[in-house]
Amino acid sequence: MAELQDIAIVNARLIDPATGRDQRGSLLIRSGLIVDVVWGGAPPTVAEGTHLIDAGGLVLAPGLVDLRAFLGEPGAEFRETLGTGSQAAAAGGVTTVVCRPDTDPPIDDPAIIDFIKRRARDKAIVNVLPSAALTKGMLGKEITEFGLLLEAGAVAFGDGAKAVRNPQLLRRAMIYARDFDALLMNHVEDPDLRGSGVMNEGEFASRKGLPGIPHEAETVMLERDIRLARATGSRYHAAMISCAESVELVRRAKASGLRVTCGVSINNLTLNENDVGDYRTFCKVSPPLRHEQERLAMVAALAEGVIDVVVSDHDPQDVETKRQPFAEAADGALGIETLLPAALRMVHAGQIGLATLLASLSARPAGLLGLPGGRLAVGAPADLALFDPDAPHVVDKRKLKSRAKNSPFDEAKLEGLVRTTLVAGRVVYHDDAV
Repeated sequence: MAELQDIAIVNARLIDPATGRDQRGSLLIRSGLIVDVVWGGAPPTVAEGTHLIDAGGLVLAPGLVDLRAFLGEPGAEFRETLGTGSQAAAAGGVTTVVCRPDTDPPIDDPAIIDFIKRRARDKAIVNVLPSAALTKGMLGKEITEFGLLLEAGAVAFGDGAKAVRNPQLLRRAMIYARDFDALLMNHVEDPDLRGSGVMNEGEFASRKGLPGIPHEAETVMLERDIRLARATGSRYHAAMISCAESVELVRRAKASGLRVTCGVSINNLTLNENDVGDYRTFCKVSPPLRHEQERLAMVAALAEGVIDVVVSDHDPQDVETKRQPFAEAADGALGIETLLPAALRMVHAGQIGLATLLASLSARPAGLLGLPGGRLAVGAPADLALFDPDAPHVVDKRKLKSRAKNSPFDEAKLEGLVRTTLVAGRVVYHDDAV
C-alpha cells in the first residue's frame, strides 16, 4: 500500500459536533490522523509535497457513523455487498458502518466475524464494524457467546430486524452483557402486536384497505426493555423509535439515570405515512412511516437530545421482493447514500442546528461504540466528509451506488451533496462534477 500523503484542507467551514464549534478554519492530516486544527486565522504553513485541498467554504465535519445497515454478506450478495455498500456509504459521507447481524448464516460465531473483517479489508473502502446476533441463529432461544464475539470484533448485539420476544432470555442477556459493558440493540416491535399489519394504523391505512401496525407494538416492547434495563443495570439501546409515546418512555428512563439510549431512522424523521401514496412499496419500512404529528415529535426529540442517534436503516431489497402488492412486499429501503441530504431537510426547515444534527450522525454513535472518531481534534482519525449543505439535486435511483435501487427518496428534491470523503486520510470518494 502506498505511503499516506500529508493533506491540508484550507478555507473550510469546520464543524466539530463533539463540542458544537462551528468556524472557518483549516485542518492538517498526517499518517491517517488529524495533527492540527486551526480555528480561524491564516491557514497553517505546510511542508513541500503536502496535498492541498481548498474547501471553498464548504463544510468539513467528521465522517458519519451509521449504526444500522444491512450489507448483504454473507448470503445476500444479490441485495448488497460489502463493496457496493461501502461505495454507497462513501458517496454519502459515511465513513463507519455497523452491519446488521441478520445475514445467512447470521453473525453468531467468531468465524463469521473474522470472515466479514477480512472481506471488508479487501473489498470495502470505509470502516465496516460487525454487530453480532444476540441469540444463536437469531432463533430467540439461546444467548450467543458475548465474550468470544467481542474478542473477535463485535461492537454490539441484537437480532437485526427481529425483536427479542422472550423477556426472561433478554433479562439474562442483559446481565451477561453488563459484565462486558456490551451494548444491546433491540428492534422494538412486538411481532404479536404487529400481527398482519403492514403500515401505520390509522385513518390513512383504513382508506387504503391495509391492516395497520399500532403504536403499542413499539411502546409495549420498549417499556418492557427499559424495565429490564432498570433491573439489570445494563447498557440498552432501542435501535429505532417512531412515535411520541416512545420518546416519553426514553425521556423518563434517562431522567431516572438508566443507561438507556435510542435511535431513529432517517425515514421516520423525513417521511410520513402519506408518502406511501398509491401503495409505493419503496416506502414500506419497519418501523412503519407514521402520522405527520409523530414525525414532528421525532424531529423535536432529536433537537432536544432525547433521541441520541440517526441511522440510515439501509436495507436494500431485490426487485422481486418489492415488485409485489404492498401487503406482500418486503420491508426495507435504501438509506445510506441519501442519509445526509435527507437529514439536511430538517436544517433547511429551521428545525435543528447543523452541529446538533451532525452530533447525532457522528459524535454520539461513535461515543456509544467507544470509537475515537466523530470529532475534529488532534489525534482523531482523519475520517472526514466535505460537503455542500445547500447544493440542490434530484435523487436518481439509477445513479445510486448501491446494488439495489429501492430508495424512498427516488425523484425527491434534496439539498446537500458530499463532495469528498476521506477514511484514515485517504480520499475514498470525490465528486467529479465539482
